[in-house]
Amino acid sequence: MKLYAAVGLIGFLLMGCIDGTIKKNSTNPTHEKELTPLATILTWQKEHTSNQQIHQKGLVTKILQDDNEGNRHQKFIVMVDNKITLLISHNIDLAPRIENLQHKDSIEFFGEYEWNRKGGIVHWTHKDPQGKHRDGYLIHQGIKYD
Repeated sequence: MKLYAAVGLIGFLLMGCIDGTIKKNSTNPTHEKELTPLATILTWQKEHTSNQQIHQKGLVTKILQDDNEGNRHQKFIVMVDNKITLLISHNIDLAPRIENLQHKDSIEFFGEYEWNRKGGIVHWTHKDPQGKHRDGYLIHQGIKYD
């Protein structure tokens, strides 16, 4: 019986849980473990594909002004593997804003890819309050923003 309890405790710790509760800002993504292959993203760009779930990491190359029209969005450009640039459009009415985001910061993101002429936009980097869309997130400096 002690072995089962130890295995259970290890499982909770690996999932970012303490005392049996899930921490909201755990840095362990619960649904995506593998990054979207670069070849897949390049194909989406070439074929003008949209509405695709994307999970990747990159470096912030430019921080843009927040979009405050309608739903407010924090916007910045990320470069993935020195080959692909993507605009991240993070809804700050539904998820926390990354206040300390800086040029050249590393960021992990999970959201929905939409093609555009400049490489693509990633949005839905937050939880869907209506539960109809797959939840997304950003991870910056070990903190999950969703």
